[in-house]
Amino acid sequence: MTTTTAQEPALSGHDLYLFREGTHSRLYERLGAHLLEGATEFAVWAPNAAAVSVIGDFNGWDAKRHPMRSSGESGIWQARVPEAGHGSIYKFHVVSKDAGYSVDKADPYAFRAETPPKTASVVWDLAYQWNDAEWMRTRRSRNALDAPYSIYELHLGSWRRDPSDPTRVLSYREIAPTLAEYAKRMGFTHVELMPIMEHPFYGSWGYQCTGYFAPSSRYGAPQDFMHFVDVLHQAGIGVILDWVPSHFPWDAHGLAFFDGTHLYEHSDPRQGHHPDWASAIFNYGRNEVRAFLASSARFWFDRYHADGLRVDAVASMLYLDYGRKQGEWIPNRYGGRENLEAIEFLRFLNEGVYRDFPDVQTIAEESTAWPQVSRPNYVGGLGFGMKWNMGWMHDTLGYMKRDPVYRKHHHDELTFSLWYAFHENFVLPLSHDEVVHGKGSLIGRMPGDDWQQFANLRLLFGTMWGHPGKKLLFMGGEFGQRREWTHEDSLEWHVLQHPLHEGVQRWVADLNRVYRENPSLYQKDFSTDGFRWVQRGDWEQSALSFLRLGREAAPPILGVFNFTPVPRLNYRVGVPRAGYWREILNSDAQYYGGSGLGNQGGADAVPMPYEEYSHSLTLTLPPLAAVFFKPE
Repeated sequence: MTTTTAQEPALSGHDLYLFREGTHSRLYERLGAHLLEGATEFAVWAPNAAAVSVIGDFNGWDAKRHPMRSSGESGIWQARVPEAGHGSIYKFHVVSKDAGYSVDKADPYAFRAETPPKTASVVWDLAYQWNDAEWMRTRRSRNALDAPYSIYELHLGSWRRDPSDPTRVLSYREIAPTLAEYAKRMGFTHVELMPIMEHPFYGSWGYQCTGYFAPSSRYGAPQDFMHFVDVLHQAGIGVILDWVPSHFPWDAHGLAFFDGTHLYEHSDPRQGHHPDWASAIFNYGRNEVRAFLASSARFWFDRYHADGLRVDAVASMLYLDYGRKQGEWIPNRYGGRENLEAIEFLRFLNEGVYRDFPDVQTIAEESTAWPQVSRPNYVGGLGFGMKWNMGWMHDTLGYMKRDPVYRKHHHDELTFSLWYAFHENFVLPLSHDEVVHGKGSLIGRMPGDDWQQFANLRLLFGTMWGHPGKKLLFMGGEFGQRREWTHEDSLEWHVLQHPLHEGVQRWVADLNRVYRENPSLYQKDFSTDGFRWVQRGDWEQSALSFLRLGREAAPPILGVFNFTPVPRLNYRVGVPRAGYWREILNSDAQYYGGSGLGNQGGADAVPMPYEEYSHSLTLTLPPLAAVFFKPE
């Protein structure tokens, strides 16, 4: 499949109507810079400008050379420039109707930007010959809600760096084969990239975005990123992109105060300025802004074959008082704190995405108890496919960092998540947010000596992979990196020479393998009939056991967890059927760095009722360990 730019980008009357209505979601085919035969046509929205011109390396950056013409009430300015071609560098020189204000702006719809700290846009043709036809043909089943999702989250600039020059980030093409091989070997189904949309400040990790249609040129050209996605798809790995429609930076070349007015953002700082991130907030009530954001989301599915968008900071969009004190925000028309325009936009966004791309997913990072985030619009939901389970993350990490001697007093931190586990289509995230800002690494938050820390980390991952919900793990966690993550350095790959680090990596790979091989661990992640407690109330021994259930043909999987360093001998658990239950995973195996205690391959279920089950097993629970069984 070949992707290329539109050949007739001039805006029709229908385009202008949809743009002003806020329902146009293909604006990247009309606005921005488009190569035509013998010229480049430019179009930009600046309704409050008195004059706009195209400036660039093709006209000596002279604002008088290529003035743009206004299309009238739409506020769109256009110009055809024969001197500009593929690779030309440009900006828009905007003169405001307010006397004395003019500014040079990057193109909001540019397909490529100069490499920061340079800030101009680049005329670019997006033609590319894709080689992922097999993935695209089958991805509906791979991305379905009843499919296995084990997501490897990473930051491209710090996953690996040039070993001969640690200051040099690797390109999209350099990273692609190495990441594809690693993700496949580790058994992950998807990778999720922290925002790769162009951003001026590298230290923002991509969350202060200026280029909503341009992959960061720090790592190469647009076709290089297409190649990156292509290589991952050919290896059978999906690609999810982190996307930030919640706020944008105030940089002079960006969206803020674009035409001398607050065009993309609210003018009142109580609505338009984000106090937590010192950034601008989109005006979701403005139709043209809604169309801009909806077009950006669609663009990454259309032109880059993305498999999903993880939508950042949804809670900050939903609440008018997010991060604000009393008196620092403006209530909605009913006097409430809900952002009605943002709610309407998110529903419109998700409805359009699933209409046009039914084989992808949108995933909300939403940190509150807002109801029905991952439920369809027609039942009153926001329309996302999935939502991050921040409550599970908070409670589970809070429990795991406790000394095991005190864990029995906090047993509900382990079990509470099952009270609401099926209210949404949840993803269980151990993301980048948990290993920054002084929180330390995951391994560093585990209690005990060196051995116990690694045992606790393996137990944490075992609990996570057994719990209902899709999985997400940030890079470095899969081998127990001790240093807190920093965007300026590569991961500490050298620690894999140590057996305990290598053991964690082996454990994660085997968790992924068993997870993908056993449909009971993922088919009914979002249904109450996919989970049954065996023993949730053994707080005195800090132990848990439960069954994961799939469709009729899928054998159940039993997970048993010991959160103390004390082995539990002759530990009885109920099971629903007779026969031999094979031990398919044991985090205490010596292969993973454990003590080697286990059940000699499995146990026979005897007809001795226990709890509500007709049969039971007598097991050995290793210290600080997760053990999984499957009936034969």
